[in-house]
Amino acid sequence: MGLFDRGVRKTKEGFFQRLSRAVVGKSKVDDDVLDAIEEALVASDMGVDTTLKVVDSLEERVERDKYMSFDELVDILHDEIGKMLDVEGETAPEEPFDLGKKPLVVMVVGVNGVGKTTTIGKLAARYRAKGLKVMIGAADTFRAAAVDQLQIWADRAGVDIVKQGMGSDPASVAFDTVKSAVARGADVVLIDTAGRLHNRVDLMNELTKIRNVMRKVIPDAPHEVLLVLDASTGQNAYQQAKEFSRATDITCLAVTKLDGTAKGGVVIGIVDQLKVPVKFIGIGEGIDDLKVFDKKEFVNSLFSREDIEK
Repeated sequence: MGLFDRGVRKTKEGFFQRLSRAVVGKSKVDDDVLDAIEEALVASDMGVDTTLKVVDSLEERVERDKYMSFDELVDILHDEIGKMLDVEGETAPEEPFDLGKKPLVVMVVGVNGVGKTTTIGKLAARYRAKGLKVMIGAADTFRAAAVDQLQIWADRAGVDIVKQGMGSDPASVAFDTVKSAVARGADVVLIDTAGRLHNRVDLMNELTKIRNVMRKVIPDAPHEVLLVLDASTGQNAYQQAKEFSRATDITCLAVTKLDGTAKGGVVIGIVDQLKVPVKFIGIGEGIDDLKVFDKKEFVNSLFSREDIEK
């Protein structure tokens, strides 16, 4: 079983089961079939708005072609969802970030519990394995456990970490990290941030302050703002994405726990609604289980009918 087959298996199984039940014994795609498709897409947590876009497109094709086989129906869904994920172009680069920046500064945001700290550790390990000098800034000073956990991941990845005491100014930690990275010739800087959505204004102010102090050292930092989301939370992940996109300019996404959920459709809904690309997916607990997201492979795996009974 391939990487993306494993990542979308539960979502695919639920979707195809509903789709198969909808078309069994049908000689054409009628309103009942379209309703069942809508239900299947919503159940995968694609979101109502994105689901309606897909169904509207299907209705246009049905009106024109009158008849569709199961395979034709699946092919159309494949194409429509592929277009929704295509916010950056056709091909997925082997390296999602521009490593021509030195240092490349990535600010990582997301609520507590989504795998943000783990994702930072895995990213650090990924770039360390490429022979790059990586530094982590522990700017989530609201929780002592966050700094401790990040220290463990930094040790596992074999990279340096800059930290201060609990309750320290997060912007101060970010400033020290970036300044140290420049002085020591680091290639990649990963800045952790507090995972609170208690007040959007406070969140916006904190992230803006972190941005501003880093720009005193590197004028165009951060080069990427990576939002980490937990696929298993379904539409909650979409709500988090909306909140963070209002608080700061999100440039890309990392989606964790994709392999353990039937709610993988949330990836499609978030990209479609926010027009922000997914750069990485988490498909396991190991340090190497953060993979570059390939939208073409993702869609192909989602609509592969291998091992799925019609």
